Amino acid sequence: MTDLPRKNHFLQLPRYEGGSRELRKYISENLRYPAPALEARIEGFVIVAYDVLDDGTVVNMHVVKSLGYGCDEEALRLIGMLQFEKARNRGVRVRMTTKTRINFVLPKLIITYSQSQDDSTGNNKKSCPDKGEPITYNYTITR
Repeated sequence: MTDLPRKNHFLQLPRYEGGSRELRKYISENLRYPAPALEARIEGFVIVAYDVLDDGTVVNMHVVKSLGYGCDEEALRLIGMLQFEKARNRGVRVRMTTKTRINFVLPKLIITYSQSQDDSTGNNKKSCPDKGEPITYNYTITR
């Protein structure tokens, strides 16, 4: 018989409803890229530390790793809007300290350009030899 140490989970900590996957989804859907960061083409991440009270509210937010250009303020705005599930611990109040990394990635630019060679007079109209349809050129530029 082996005596393995038992993990005591008698205190329940507040957690985001749906777990970390839903937290990431919430952040990506509500993130507004700051205009100064877009103009300066800044990418990176901000780490925000904060406390979550037993009723699920977020308090004492502060930036641990800064990015600047308005990204820090946007990260604090997002974290301030979070609401965690309440922890039920038979009257014991719990405060959880945690950190969240918020990524700032520039949006991808896709430009699609189409040109169809067509002459309104019917002259010089090029067509595919097999189908007799006008030739269309497509260009996609991805940054």
